[in-house]
Amino acid sequence: MIGEIVGILLAGLLTENFILVKFYGICPFMGVSKKMDTALGMGMAVTFVMGIASAACWAVNALLLVPLELEYMQTVAFILVIASIVQVVEMFLKKSVPALYQALGVYLPLITTNCAVLGVALVNVQEGYGFFFSVLNGVAGGAGFTLAIVLFSSIRERMEEGDCPKSFRGFPIALMAAGLLALAFMGFSGLKIG
Repeated sequence: MIGEIVGILLAGLLTENFILVKFYGICPFMGVSKKMDTALGMGMAVTFVMGIASAACWAVNALLLVPLELEYMQTVAFILVIASIVQVVEMFLKKSVPALYQALGVYLPLITTNCAVLGVALVNVQEGYGFFFSVLNGVAGGAGFTLAIVLFSSIRERMEEGDCPKSFRGFPIALMAAGLLALAFMGFSGLKIG
């Protein structure tokens, strides 16, 4: 049991990182990673949504779709669940943390269509995880998302101060840095537990 928990945590953070290994959720990764505080806020919001969505999607699948033999509706049902959760998070941030709400801008509602959030729900079903492991996988995936976006934002902040050729400034150098960071994370793919 402990080995499975550690395995899921390490997979979510390193070996199966949704952004840098599976390349899910690239839109907010590139769009919100210019500043550390907005990247951290987006990472926390995605982690929260992934954890809650994993629990809710597990319940919808196990208690509704499977008993009614509607497994073919998983993607549609999961998107509706995720959209509802994101709306609640958006309303909460708008009322309680308006600065973060403004900083995240259009990327906050885009969590609804962030394929990393949908991906974790589908991975949970494919792996046959129970409730606990589904939530754990969602939180670990969100923590991996946060790790990747925060690391990348710190690199981008540093690159803004650096000197690079004019043709590479802005988005081109950011794409090159993202590729190098992804290569570094793919080095963890040989990591084995137990």
